[in-house]
Amino acid sequence: MADRVALRRPGMRTALAIFAVVTVPAIGGLWVSAAGDRSDAVADAPKTAAAQKSHPPRDPEVTAVDTPAPQELPGVRECGVGKPVVEPKIITLNCSNAGVVASDIKWDSFGADGANGSGVVLVSGAAGAGAPASFPARLRLYDVTKVDGMVAFTGIEVSYTGATPHAKAKEVYTIA
Repeated sequence: MADRVALRRPGMRTALAIFAVVTVPAIGGLWVSAAGDRSDAVADAPKTAAAQKSHPPRDPEVTAVDTPAPQELPGVRECGVGKPVVEPKIITLNCSNAGVVASDIKWDSFGADGANGSGVVLVSGAAGAGAPASFPARLRLYDVTKVDGMVAFTGIEVSYTGATPHAKAKEVYTIA
């Protein structure tokens, strides 16, 4: 009697391997073709912040004397460095160790003499002691000063609306 080789059905591993070999390139092809659509959207977008701000057409009868020059709004410099950012979403409050940061800031008012908003103050744990704790707070920017030829806020007052990180309901930081 001769031994016959019995035909085996493909196992689960073989079926998964075939599925992966066929599916992965197909999905990759779809993703690459969609990348072209994404790049077209980026190419069509305005190239500068100035282009994104639309201004109504000026009346030719109105002269420059009639319209006052826009007042430069003060901003916030990150730990006293760089160009001031108007209406920042994040402000580092403790620049010595970046352990206290105001984030998710939404401004109610932002003007030449001050700004008011709300956000969350994140306080880092000490030396890897855990995740940062967050505290809801009201924020007030004040003390507009010309720093390195640029107008910037140099003080921020933080009023906690719930629990506080340091048992103080209000804290003041210098952010120049």
